[in-house]
Amino acid sequence: MPSFRRRRLLVPALLCALAVLAARPHADAGGADGGTAAEVARLYADAAVATQQYEEGRREADTQRARAQRYEELLDRQRREIGVLHEDLGRIARAQYREGGGLPVAAQIVLAGSPEQLMRGQHVFSQANMAVDNAIGKSRRAQERLAADEAKAAAAWQELEKRNGELAELKQSIEHKLEEARARLQGEADASALAGSCRGVARLEQPPASYAQGWVAPVETYELSAGFGSGGERWANRHTGQDFAVPIGTPVRSVGEGRVVAVSCGGAFGIQIIIEHPGGYYTQYAHLASVAVDQGERVTAGQWIGQAGTTGNSTGPHLHFEVRVTPELGSGVDPVPWLAARGVTVGQP
Repeated sequence: MPSFRRRRLLVPALLCALAVLAARPHADAGGADGGTAAEVARLYADAAVATQQYEEGRREADTQRARAQRYEELLDRQRREIGVLHEDLGRIARAQYREGGGLPVAAQIVLAGSPEQLMRGQHVFSQANMAVDNAIGKSRRAQERLAADEAKAAAAWQELEKRNGELAELKQSIEHKLEEARARLQGEADASALAGSCRGVARLEQPPASYAQGWVAPVETYELSAGFGSGGERWANRHTGQDFAVPIGTPVRSVGEGRVVAVSCGGAFGIQIIIEHPGGYYTQYAHLASVAVDQGERVTAGQWIGQAGTTGNSTGPHLHFEVRVTPELGSGVDPVPWLAARGVTVGQP
């Protein structure tokens, strides 16, 4: 069946206490083994939370870089001011020496021509000493501020590097766990498709969402691959639906309210779901890795009905989505304009 163009999606990771806010699937009470499907869905939700945290960290890093740059500009200005103070100290010291300020008091008394001259010399000496003391104090305070600001800038960079390192480690950890869980989920799905018998319903706790317009895209984040009517050696005639390239385990949504008329495993479409909608149209969701609804159930727009996979005649992970006028293959219409007519624009995100 459908071919697709691979897309490696970014799965940034931050495994944290906020995971309790994410969707937590559980096995169906009927005894279906939804353990792996639940794990993948949980990790998928954790990754969504992690993405938000990671992006917030990146924005904070950008802010920190700007702050560090301002610190560096401040430090440069302080260094220049200290250089000027040092030059002033040098000029004062040289002037004091030229005016006799470097002579001992006894020598100044002996060399003074009159009491008035001695008093003027002492006044100049006192003024020069005061200027030197002020300059030294000002320089010392500037040096202390410079040292404090340098320490603050260094601490800020160290904190930023530490946080980025922790984010990188957590990202790598959750990616590894998610890939392992996806591989197990796909292995279980392949076994079900090969046997032609579905493992059962892996119920997914639904995310808090409402869709006022009544229609949504079948997956939230995707890349379009094979389109309706396209040719290829994998299809007997023409491609009968629209493919959405997504990773294994991606939640698949019902595009609108309706009733599940078929859930099946095996054959070219692998694990698939067909939903009947008001108005006489049917939608198909194929090559799944798990199902979260059962035949005869009512569904709402945006409800998670399963997880994407690569079962059946598929070259890789993606969702094959069809819109039909009957439940049967061969009655399909182009899904993209059909969704557009219902207010859903499907294209490259």
